[in-house]
Amino acid sequence: MTLSLEAELRPYRERVERELRARLSVEGEEGPESVRRAMAHSLFAPGKRVRPLLAMLAHEAAGGDARGIDTIAAAIEMLHTYSLIHDDLPCMDDDDLRRGRPTCHVAYGEALALLAGDALLTRGLVLLGEAEGLPPERRIRLLRVIGRAIGTAGMIGGQSLDLAAEENPPRRIEEVEEIHLRKTGALLAASVLAGAVAAGAPPEAEERLALYGRRLGLAFQVADDLLDRAGAEEAAGKRLRKDEARGKATYPGLLGTERSRALAAELAAGAAEALPFDTKTNLLARLARFVVDRSG
Repeated sequence: MTLSLEAELRPYRERVERELRARLSVEGEEGPESVRRAMAHSLFAPGKRVRPLLAMLAHEAAGGDARGIDTIAAAIEMLHTYSLIHDDLPCMDDDDLRRGRPTCHVAYGEALALLAGDALLTRGLVLLGEAEGLPPERRIRLLRVIGRAIGTAGMIGGQSLDLAAEENPPRRIEEVEEIHLRKTGALLAASVLAGAVAAGAPPEAEERLALYGRRLGLAFQVADDLLDRAGAEEAAGKRLRKDEARGKATYPGLLGTERSRALAAELAAGAAEALPFDTKTNLLARLARFVVDRSG
């Protein structure tokens, strides 16, 4: 990420961090210390916070005021972190490093990791319903948008397809795309749409932001596959070169590195083109370019 973009995004990230710390535990809902430590271990590991940033930037681009969006952004990050904890479990992808730290089950054991993920899932959904300043119909729609993205039509369905692909590797790019549109792309796209919904964006603006989110979600996964093949573990904060070794469905595995890199750039450019021409969407366009640039 360029120093300029990093500096411009820092205030948004700081808002997310403050909200996460304020909302992780509230009076009367603290729960056992062991579970809270496991939740915090993964939630506060160094991360780019891409999904909450997308929600905040889309909300701002759609003309929303600041009320409620920080809570929505924190909820989305909790839901994303829950998915990472469960994704890393031995029965899933069996990873031991995430965001530069031992994965939750390595640090706290599988049982506590499972509970920490469940707790972040439920806390995130509660927060979506508590977002300040939103009329009830927008809160309900938010829950539907995010719920669909993390359920069987989205993230969970994608993870199931990804596991099945280890036994029966896909032969067509459309099959790989379906896996990643669900597993990775669904919550990324829903984060953008959530910002637009919270802002009460008009239908045309919402449609364009949703298209941006869908294209960005695919670009992100292509770039992630490239990073897994040729990136540096220290920069990535996770083990690399595991996906293809396990027979996982990847873009470079089917298309090769150069065609995958060109596809990522094309998708990121298409995401930026979907945005309305407005200075308020400048950061969204630049974030799309960063997603591709990080893959080298």
